[in-house]
Amino acid sequence: MEEKAKYIKRIEIKNLWNRLTVKWDLRPDVNILAGINGVGKTTILNRVISFLEEHEGEKVTPTEDIEGVNVYFDSPQAQYIPYNVIRSYDRPLMVKEVTSRVDRNVRSELDWQLYLLQRKYLDYQVNVGNRMIECLGSNDPDVRVKAIEIAHNKTRFQDIVDELFSYTHKKIDRTRNEIVFNQRGKLLLPYQLSSGEKQMLLILLTTLVQDFDHFVLLMDEPEASLHIEWQQKLISIIRELNPNAQLILTTHSPAVIMEGWLDAVTEVSDISTLKE
Repeated sequence: MEEKAKYIKRIEIKNLWNRLTVKWDLRPDVNILAGINGVGKTTILNRVISFLEEHEGEKVTPTEDIEGVNVYFDSPQAQYIPYNVIRSYDRPLMVKEVTSRVDRNVRSELDWQLYLLQRKYLDYQVNVGNRMIECLGSNDPDVRVKAIEIAHNKTRFQDIVDELFSYTHKKIDRTRNEIVFNQRGKLLLPYQLSSGEKQMLLILLTTLVQDFDHFVLLMDEPEASLHIEWQQKLISIIRELNPNAQLILTTHSPAVIMEGWLDAVTEVSDISTLKE
């Protein structure tokens, strides 16, 4: 069986723009790449994402390529790591066949990602339900109590979303298996939310369905479209829903790091040197 990594411990990029070498040692929890426009934050993140996409399903082995990216895991024996990518922009969905076959309300890339996450959310609920049934069937009282703990994270996710969306009187309809909102008696699909609401829901739902598993969440300027109060809460909420998530993100927003994440910030200039 292939061994799964818990987190990425180091990133190396050679010949970035044919002039820079990047060496970035990562924390297992939160990593924030900062810097002024044009210094390469998004480029570095995109290089890492491309590397993970190209090697998906393969054993990742550092190479000595003159040009390229090397990703080192926490364990030398690890062969892969689950990851998700969330970008800040919401472009129209170009494949019309998808929208017509899936749901006419699915019109943008954020909509499409939310649609796919609905399927994962259903699978997540089935897994949670099966574990709860197993606990409740035990003769051990301590094991039966764990059934409540298993359901806690889903309930906490719903509570968090309801709290964040309360200013527009939206609440998750908890009688349904899929995520649907109730707004003053009117049902709303996730695709009918604002861009900021879609973005926040996408981030939190992506984190939830990992079900406490180790994974890497890569985000490019996630503060876009988010209210400043949401920006301040973003990292702590993600960490609450899954403390095993490793975050690698770029940002221009001071609000994102205001809630105790200043020591997780790395300037591009601190990890890049001119090629010899």
